[in-house]
Amino acid sequence: MNQTLTTIFALAVACVTGAAQAQVQGDAKAATTKVAMCIGCHGIEGYQASFPEVHKVPMISGQGAGYIAASLLAYQKGERKHPTMRSIANSLTEQDIADVSAFYEKQVPASTASKPVREPSVQVAELLKRGACISCHGDNFAKPIDPSYPKIAGQHADYLYVALKSYKIDKNPQVGRTNGVMAGIAQQFTNQELKQLAGYIGRLDGDLKTVPQSKFR
Repeated sequence: MNQTLTTIFALAVACVTGAAQAQVQGDAKAATTKVAMCIGCHGIEGYQASFPEVHKVPMISGQGAGYIAASLLAYQKGERKHPTMRSIANSLTEQDIADVSAFYEKQVPASTASKPVREPSVQVAELLKRGACISCHGDNFAKPIDPSYPKIAGQHADYLYVALKSYKIDKNPQVGRTNGVMAGIAQQFTNQELKQLAGYIGRLDGDLKTVPQSKFR
């Protein structure tokens, strides 16, 4: 097979694979037997992680399915380096990811709020403008413009702070996140400014919740 045919064949395989991936539909009901490894942290109100520093684990009930799936894939690819989450993500199939993502999205109905109830201070408003946060995370920071972007309104402020700082970390095999857009944004701010942003966004009303589970399945 000459080089041209090889290239055409490779592109055809890539297109078929991409189409197959796009057709994977999440089944929230099927996920009830798959989320045991999730609810031990994300199903306990106030549960705190201790790595890389003490912070509440993120609320994922009510989060967009597209973002949950994108996050898990990022852990599989090593773009997110948290050891525990990478281990969990690597144990999941593509269908598992779709099912778990659908499960958590449907646990909390999406709200219709379009404007933050709490207005930011002048200083925080300037930080939000500099980061152009609403241009991606949408109205009230809860209506992202792309399904792979997260809702962040009302998320735990200490988690948001840790997540934002992680985009500034480089060449650490166990801590950090690789994302061209978020890395560029986070690098603009001092850690104190990131804490101010996280504090404001964390106080907003949003869709995100921790839904306690009565038992492990």
